[in-house]
Amino acid sequence: MKSHRHELFFETPTRRALLNITSQVADAVRDSGVAEGLCLVNAMHITASVFINDDESGLHRDFERWLEKLAPEKPYAQYDHNGHEDNADAHLKRTIMGRETTVAITKGRLDLGPWEQIFYGEFDGRRPKRVLIKILGE
Repeated sequence: MKSHRHELFFETPTRRALLNITSQVADAVRDSGVAEGLCLVNAMHITASVFINDDESGLHRDFERWLEKLAPEKPYAQYDHNGHEDNADAHLKRTIMGRETTVAITKGRLDLGPWEQIFYGEFDGRRPKRVLIKILGE
């Protein structure tokens, strides 16, 4: 069995961002030489997320509004964690959107559905963060 590890690095200029990382993950799969296996992609920070969905701008705005309703950034005083940092909402948003995703690799390619794309969700940006890509297979 082959194993391949790759990291992506991000520092978004805004507090929240949604980045399509599908092509970067596909490049890592190609570089791995794995034809049949699994690709794990996970955010290595507790205020960021990796998830799969459609790359449609209206949906992205819907995510932003929905997440802000579920875990509003302000007022900061509503969260106990914010005595340490003002990012409690980012931790909650990450929990909602998920830490990681796993995608099958078939014939050397990501085996995604017709509209599926892989996204990095940033909920407390403006500082360096990373995503781990771990590929296993033959």
